[in-house]
Amino acid sequence: MDNKGLSLTGGPFLLVLVLVSSLLLCKNVASMPTCPSGAVNCEVPLGDLFDRAVILSHYIHNLSSEMFREFDRQYAQDRGFITKAINGCHTSSIPTPEDKEQAQKMHHEDLLNLVLRVLRSWNEPLYHLVTEVRAIQEAPGTQEAPGTQETFATQEALSTQEALSTQQTLGAQETPDGILSRAIEIEDRNKQLLEGMEKIINQVQHGVRRNEAPSPWLGLPSLQEADEDIRLFAFYELIHCLRRDSHKIDNYLKVLKCRIIYDSNC
Repeated sequence: MDNKGLSLTGGPFLLVLVLVSSLLLCKNVASMPTCPSGAVNCEVPLGDLFDRAVILSHYIHNLSSEMFREFDRQYAQDRGFITKAINGCHTSSIPTPEDKEQAQKMHHEDLLNLVLRVLRSWNEPLYHLVTEVRAIQEAPGTQEAPGTQETFATQEALSTQEALSTQQTLGAQETPDGILSRAIEIEDRNKQLLEGMEKIINQVQHGVRRNEAPSPWLGLPSLQEADEDIRLFAFYELIHCLRRDSHKIDNYLKVLKCRIIYDSNC
């Protein structure tokens, strides 16, 4: 009788204990970073890498669009720059799909390597964009926006709220320093996105990648030109091309994430 009493009261109690313990364990696992601090050779899940890459690429495109609109408003009004900027991008030599439909027809490995090549092609132009914007007489900004030193693998992914908050802050800066702040932020984020793409390719292609050279950029002399019209057009064209390419990268990554992570079921 006593043993039966214990089994009737202890059974449910033990079941509750097991359930509570399981919930606590799941909570602790979920709260852990993807790669614990100090971890060696920690491999971030592919889905997480794509989530971060899509957030970063969308954020970069939004920043570049804001920077283009602000530069156009301040320096390009009534100069007719847009008609001269067509097909003047240094990355135009890289064959790229024009829209999502064309991107979906490409093999995912080809599209991954294409994204990597375009991102690499922007390393030098972005560096000089930041450097030369500081030197423009009309935009002498000397206060550098805080840079980010985190790497793609260890940083927490930008939340949508954080990205929107940062964009609102930058959008409120109706000054040349706002253009500089955006340029600095884009350069930092592009480096993080490039690092993330290398990690994605390592997992998808098992470390095998094409060593395609980035598209050469020859625009520095124009950015440093003494003639104001030539110099301002060089900046306009570069920022215009950055907005164009960042939009393409954003679309390509969404296609790749849908295809590779969700087996095109999205």
